[in-house]
Amino acid sequence: MKQLLWAMVCLAFLNACHSAATKTLPIYGERQTVTKTVDGKSVVDTIYQTIPAFKFVNQYNDTITNKNLDGKIYVADFFFTSCPSICPIMQRNMLLVYNEFKNDPNVKILSHTIDPKHDTVPVLKDYADKLGISGNSWWLLLGQKEVVYQLAEKHYLVSVNEGKGGFIHQGWFVLVDKQKRIRGSYDGTVPDQVKQLVADMHTLQQEK
Repeated sequence: MKQLLWAMVCLAFLNACHSAATKTLPIYGERQTVTKTVDGKSVVDTIYQTIPAFKFVNQYNDTITNKNLDGKIYVADFFFTSCPSICPIMQRNMLLVYNEFKNDPNVKILSHTIDPKHDTVPVLKDYADKLGISGNSWWLLLGQKEVVYQLAEKHYLVSVNEGKGGFIHQGWFVLVDKQKRIRGSYDGTVPDQVKQLVADMHTLQQEK
């Protein structure tokens, strides 16, 4: 009986390990199927939505484009430095991600300001210094307002807008893979979801 129980425990452990090792993250966004010919045979392939080319400047006044993310996974969010509500919570939680991956050159964080008129490069640099971030693992990005808003809503699937009451935006942390496809969205104000983001980033690192 003891031998049978031990065998069952070992089997459960092996299954759990196998499940963890083979976990894959879903791919979000629009997709379309195309038929192409490979070695004389018709093959159906899936084309996924990807983050398009962009060009911004960071808190060091360095130009950052989509090319800087080639071969890397990254997390993107949208904020503004004078935000009195969810942004401080989001950035505090993003520090958990930053501290986990800041020494990995193949992982980046991109925080896009939605208030480019106020959030100039010096303002972003001061904000970064107050957060205690340095180096090139977390970029605070400045770009044309219309470009940033379109990128947020159309491609990262994050709602942002400016109304009479000020700026409004969702607090999603969006996980993007090496092929620039969205692999997850997490509420940046909820610690448990941020912990899940960190775990999923480790999973994505192992993906071939």
